[in-house]
Amino acid sequence: MRSRSIGSIRLKRENIFKRRRRASSLAVLLGLAVAPAAAQHLGPDFGAKGSDNAGGIELIDPKVLRVCADPNNLPFSNEKGEGFENKLAELLAAKLYKELAYVYYPGATGFVRNTLNAHLCDVVIGMPQGNDLVQSTNPYYRTTYAIVTRAGSDLDGVKDLDDPRLKDKKGKIGLVANTPPGNILAKNGMIGLVKPYPLMIDTRVESSSAAMIHDLETGTIDAALLWGPIAGYYAKKSSAKLDVAPIPETPGTRMAFRIGFGVRHSDQNWKRELNTLLTQNKAEIDRILADYGVPTLDEAGQPAAKAP
Repeated sequence: MRSRSIGSIRLKRENIFKRRRRASSLAVLLGLAVAPAAAQHLGPDFGAKGSDNAGGIELIDPKVLRVCADPNNLPFSNEKGEGFENKLAELLAAKLYKELAYVYYPGATGFVRNTLNAHLCDVVIGMPQGNDLVQSTNPYYRTTYAIVTRAGSDLDGVKDLDDPRLKDKKGKIGLVANTPPGNILAKNGMIGLVKPYPLMIDTRVESSSAAMIHDLETGTIDAALLWGPIAGYYAKKSSAKLDVAPIPETPGTRMAFRIGFGVRHSDQNWKRELNTLLTQNKAEIDRILADYGVPTLDEAGQPAAKAP
């Protein structure tokens, strides 16, 4: 059964689009405040007889998969349903025999409070494990920051930030400010080689990631350091031949993260149901990630086998 959208619910907040947000999907949800669930937002079918949540404290819509998402954050999600998290939501809705609806809210301070914890939606499709604002499901992929280079350049085959070829690249290494690869460069005495790109931007009019990839394509920079899913997505879309190499874990600087779904802390049965779906549909999920160029790692930190 294919899912179909039943429309998106727009949160009307003053100045909602006058926002600043981090370039990485990991960073934007850290340190957000948690508010109590708002009972007035619950629909009439919650806890209805015959639903999985009848008589319990879990208030999951029995008929609609309600997804919390960012309206303009490719390759993850957007209002047109073009992101890989949109595709995963469609897959889940089909497997659950539910309709699909979104609550869109910018991925910045207040995201969890104003969506999931306000009971306006029931799941966040991409959430790093260890974020205590939500209860995480089992991870469905593990990824890391990556180095993107032009194929055939003098950096061909570079795999880590200790490569001596990088030391001659003053102003030629693209880095989004305050992201983890910068810690490694600083430790190696290489931060002066960086061409910086802003972390806090208005994504309606600009994209640090897109600007960095453009500069790489045109030769303004020779290496781009980006969050893996973003790196893989732009490299796959590029008209130039670009190589994406995961940055290995470095002592003292965490580079890789496991990503799962985020649900409310009270929703234990819902979490178990989602965990079952993740296990049963792993091959399809892996294919979606591969279609978007997401570089995935196995538990040994090595590139995972590509989906067939």
